[in-house]
Amino acid sequence: MSGNDLRFKAIEEITRGRNVEIQPPRPVSEIYGENVFTLPKMKEQLPKEIYLSLKDTIETGALLDPNAAAVVANAMKDWAIGRGATHYAHVFYPLTGATAEKHDSFFCPDKKGGVIAKFSGKELTQSEPDASSFPNGGLRSTFEARGYTAWDCSSPAYIKETANGNTLCIPTAFVSWTGEALDKKTPVLRSTAALDRAARRVLKLFGHKEIAPIASSCGAEQEYFLVDRGFYLARPDLMLAGRTLFGAPPAKGQQFDDHYFGAIPARVQVFMQEVEQRLFKLGVPIKTRHNEVAPGQFELAPMHETSNVATDHQQLVMTILKEVARKHGFACLLHEKPFAGVNGSGKHVNWSIGNATQGNLLDPGDTPHANAQFLVFCAAVIRGVHLYGKVLRAMVATAGNDHRLGANEAPPAVMSVFLGDQLADVFDQIRRGGATGSKKATKLDIGVDSLPVLPRDAGDRNRTSPFAFTGSRFEFRAVGSAQSVASPITALNTIMADSLDFVADRLEAELKSGKRDLNAAIQKVIAGILEKHGDIVFNGDGYSKAWLDDAARRKLPNLPTCVEALPALCDRDVAELYARHRVLSKVELESRFEIYGEQYVKTIDVEAKLCVQMYKGSIYPAAVRWAGELSGELARAELAGAKMDKSPVKKLAKLVSESQKIVAKIEEALAKPAEKDLRKALASRRALLLSMNRLRDAVDRMEREIPDDVWPLPSYQEMLFVK
Repeated sequence: MSGNDLRFKAIEEITRGRNVEIQPPRPVSEIYGENVFTLPKMKEQLPKEIYLSLKDTIETGALLDPNAAAVVANAMKDWAIGRGATHYAHVFYPLTGATAEKHDSFFCPDKKGGVIAKFSGKELTQSEPDASSFPNGGLRSTFEARGYTAWDCSSPAYIKETANGNTLCIPTAFVSWTGEALDKKTPVLRSTAALDRAARRVLKLFGHKEIAPIASSCGAEQEYFLVDRGFYLARPDLMLAGRTLFGAPPAKGQQFDDHYFGAIPARVQVFMQEVEQRLFKLGVPIKTRHNEVAPGQFELAPMHETSNVATDHQQLVMTILKEVARKHGFACLLHEKPFAGVNGSGKHVNWSIGNATQGNLLDPGDTPHANAQFLVFCAAVIRGVHLYGKVLRAMVATAGNDHRLGANEAPPAVMSVFLGDQLADVFDQIRRGGATGSKKATKLDIGVDSLPVLPRDAGDRNRTSPFAFTGSRFEFRAVGSAQSVASPITALNTIMADSLDFVADRLEAELKSGKRDLNAAIQKVIAGILEKHGDIVFNGDGYSKAWLDDAARRKLPNLPTCVEALPALCDRDVAELYARHRVLSKVELESRFEIYGEQYVKTIDVEAKLCVQMYKGSIYPAAVRWAGELSGELARAELAGAKMDKSPVKKLAKLVSESQKIVAKIEEALAKPAEKDLRKALASRRALLLSMNRLRDAVDRMEREIPDDVWPLPSYQEMLFVK
């Protein structure tokens, strides 16, 4: 079937309405967490002493009792089989950024001609996938295959439902035989431990005796596009690269801002409701759904959870969005920039830290100037981002995110911190000698008697900042929509642990000297941080050229692409940061540079090959066909005596000639031997990307010259607007 046939068939099916079996929704209170092996379910099925031991491990990080594993495994097996499961799977998150699963059956022969269900403590706690077949950045050679998955009991096991069978999924960490982290989860857990150690030091100085385990929390907003599957199957670039490599912009895009928060299309809302039902069953606390800025773009957002669980849930969100989209005749696009000329997609990570006894440690309260504990923790954030902004930038550096960051739709590639008017004023007072007051929230009178007077916050929000304080948390807006949130969370936890250790060291030294009490010591330490690191704070327009000039004056790194950003992972101070807090060793960190760099190179290579294939296989033939047909029709018209304008044929011929030369240049670049030096390979692929952009420009101009029934690819107008 040709591309045109697929296009027209897709439009016909959309017009008729696709037949999708829709289950009536069940009450959320009935289904929430029903497919999760939660603590209440454990309490029902486990002996009291085993339950209390496991609960202590989950809630405090205490060492897991090895004797408990066998009992837990048996209870988990019975619960899972009772819910229709036939297999169990160790679920882990390799450095591909995707989710990996190793499935094994509960059942084995009983030597009597039948089967028996078994699930041992060892099978629960450990499995052995092939460690050399996943990206490892040199940590494992091909002949060094052994790796282990280890049960992470702090993230609950769950049932994954499919049409003809269910699977018990067990979240696990993935490490090599020699102990190096080969996954995204292990560094999150290590960084959480580092954050807990450092935060405890500071809280003890404030006189706290009872301190529950401290962890970061995460609420990751997920933006995505939906395209009818018929259009998707007719676009090789969407199928293999996740983004359109060609496509002329439609007459109408997002310039009217009419899609943002508009009425959700009925077919899309049915899809959203099924996504939510499935996520509710898995205990994912979905809160928000709405149309995003670009046509065809939408958002889903959960409530905050501890970062480790939120990271696992984010992987589930991406998986289920794609699965349910297919059922409803859509393709869900998670790429950061699937369509040129309209907004791309991010995954804003709302990050905070706290615990059960002291609460949210980044909540300023009503009088931030008097909340010394909050000011210390907030100052630690300022120091951390200033010192290690390049780490945050590197952890969101992907080929997809390069198309989004720095544009007037997403945070700039320069890392900065937005505090808002109220906090900026408080910290300015501290810098000048001491804070005596905070700007107050006011009332907003709309001027209509029937409408209530609204409370107005003491400061505005700033959507142009990559790292913005939003009332009781920071929003890291630079994370890409297709990314795991694990690496950004690990980076935030680690730099925060480092800054809290710095603060604790300084406060302890000041108090030991006997020259200052706690309040005076806090004033001195915070003022010192602001004096040295205050340049990272910026409350203005992050999209403006003036800010880039100002950032350069402040000596803030501007790392616009992967080529500049990823090498930061090899810097000595970054390696020392991660090693100091036992999050990633030097070799583990270097492996990330190798893996992420190779992923960038491979992504551009795939896209370049696709450009050539699509051009030669469909675009060039369509252009030649139309040029021939048009030339023939013009000639026949002139024979009949009409005077015809031949400039469209000449224009098309010129575009074909121009594009052929660019394709030849791309093929020449692809034929060259791959550079062994990764930094050189990164730079060469950026040069290749520039040639691809030139080809796109020529092809997009070509699309405007060729009739719709001849052009072989679904258009932007169809993909973005036909739902």
